[in-house]
Amino acid sequence: MSLIEVVGIEGYIQTTYLAVYPDKLMLIDSGCRGDVDLILNYITDTLQRPVEQLKTVLVSHMHPDHAGGAVLLRKKTGCQIVAGAQADTWYKGLLGRKQHVWDLALTHYVANRKRKPKTYQWYTPFLKPDIIVKDGDKVPNFEDWVILETPGHTNCDLSFWHTPSNEIYTADLILKIKNKFVSPYLISYPKKYKASLNKIKALQPSQLLLAHGRKSEIRAEDFDSLIEKAPNEPRRMGLREAIGLK
Repeated sequence: MSLIEVVGIEGYIQTTYLAVYPDKLMLIDSGCRGDVDLILNYITDTLQRPVEQLKTVLVSHMHPDHAGGAVLLRKKTGCQIVAGAQADTWYKGLLGRKQHVWDLALTHYVANRKRKPKTYQWYTPFLKPDIIVKDGDKVPNFEDWVILETPGHTNCDLSFWHTPSNEIYTADLILKIKNKFVSPYLISYPKKYKASLNKIKALQPSQLLLAHGRKSEIRAEDFDSLIEKAPNEPRRMGLREAIGLK
């Protein structure tokens, strides 16, 4: 059955998207752990659907505002988690675990800047997805969505392409702040990041579904500007940069 709509749900520090079908639902990134009840309440109260209709949660990458609620949603609804093969390697090892704690602290910092109350956001750094996907795969049970590997921000970034509408969810590949398209501060793999931007540009999307910036049309010139301004060396996130976040 055809997609009815894609709804943006405003979460703790990001927008999470719910793909609504007549008899099933798919969540595009899980949001933070603290967003789980918000998402479930939207399903039961606004859509008036049972939570068991949430069949799939896509995870673009492992940061708290994209993967934080996935495991808990699976526990509460029985949904399947779909992610790339690299997802469980991002926080691997001692340095990875330290980075996980830092990313959680940064989540609270950003929330504080947005005047959000501090809430419990801890989640496991290991996802253990039910389905591993790669570039070009169709999402099982939601075959009108195609997986696009778009690394650069991290090593495991995925974008999700709804082919009938040509809308693409790009996670943190592109942000929109104060009505301007910008790259994320964290760019771990600059060459891959630029290649990912070119990949999305080539598809000429009708609209981007942004985790930070909501739904937006984007021009070829906007992609060119992002590519031109992207760094040539890895750009890490430290305390000084965090304080400078808008």
